[in-house]
Amino acid sequence: MSVRATDFSAATRTVHAGLPAPVQGEPFLPGPVFAGPFHLSGEVDGNVSGYHRHNNPTWTNYEDALSDLELGQAVVFPSGMGACTAVLLGMELLGPGDVFVAPSDAYPGVRDVAGAHLAPRGVEVRLVPTDERALHEAVEGAKLVWLETPSNPELTVIDIPALANAVHAQGGLLAIDNTLATPLAQRPLQLGADLSVASATKSLTGHSDIVLGHVAVRDPEHADLLAAWRSRSGSIPGPFEVWLAHRSLATLDVRLERQCTNALKLAQALAEDDRVSGVRYPGLPTHPGHELAVRQMGGRFGAVVCFELPDAESAQRFLNASELIIEATSFGGTHTTAERRARWGTDAVSGGFIRLSAGLEDPHDIISDVRRSLDVASS
Repeated sequence: MSVRATDFSAATRTVHAGLPAPVQGEPFLPGPVFAGPFHLSGEVDGNVSGYHRHNNPTWTNYEDALSDLELGQAVVFPSGMGACTAVLLGMELLGPGDVFVAPSDAYPGVRDVAGAHLAPRGVEVRLVPTDERALHEAVEGAKLVWLETPSNPELTVIDIPALANAVHAQGGLLAIDNTLATPLAQRPLQLGADLSVASATKSLTGHSDIVLGHVAVRDPEHADLLAAWRSRSGSIPGPFEVWLAHRSLATLDVRLERQCTNALKLAQALAEDDRVSGVRYPGLPTHPGHELAVRQMGGRFGAVVCFELPDAESAQRFLNASELIIEATSFGGTHTTAERRARWGTDAVSGGFIRLSAGLEDPHDIISDVRRSLDVASS
């Protein structure tokens, strides 16, 4: 049975969140429900599963778990991009003459939707740097403001309560992409945001084998809009993927604990290595947003560390030389991964910019491997 949010820590709730009441002889977490139609006699009750596109008990269990952690009502989608699209298009929050504000370094898919779908509909799209002053100057008249904090990939930290107050003073809504932090480190709804969006593909599921996303909201009417869009558009998650995500949730706290510890130790080692420049990690006292991150993220600064090597060639030598680091995109998995972000052409970063996601390996092994790879890269 799900434990009450007011009774136990978030770490404990991740283990129990979304579990149904105990029934003799039944598993703790029921297996995935595979069905198209369900038995449905007589009048239709909106809370009863009748057809998979509208509802599924496996979704409900996982959404209950996410709702507990987010302190809002969660709706699950088949990908992080599906969750983003549901907010930007499906909720129909924006129409001709409305203003949408987002960072110019936001997730590329968000920028794509803004340019390809919102702007042609007459929405004024304002893309500004992830910067306190730029964001606050841009919110005048905004109907919806989108923010990533910490930002990806440059790990800039923005004051959520202050921005929420500014947006609400304009009568707008604030959506936070909380993928990097997760609700165990940062709860956007509690900090004043109206919507919390995440790609569960990353840390939430954490094993690099599922693509999934969700949106959590404070207003139940917003949850109804999201669920209606999911059904209408057919943007529905598979029950097996959702069940795997729920199963993975129980280890989120312990995975984050190790990943954040590893990331901080690695960031400290990189900051002391003069072969590396531009080390970015909110857990470092030298990070310009460190004090804000301490207050806003509860001392957990995420798995992602970024740094720069002189050029793309040395960065690629670094990646090729590693024995432990897997060259791959995405982040938040159990394995340490890294990539040259400039290879995608979607971020204004240097050719030698490395985004690294710390995994669960022994921190001494990761640091030793990084140092050996830096030897090769700088030779």
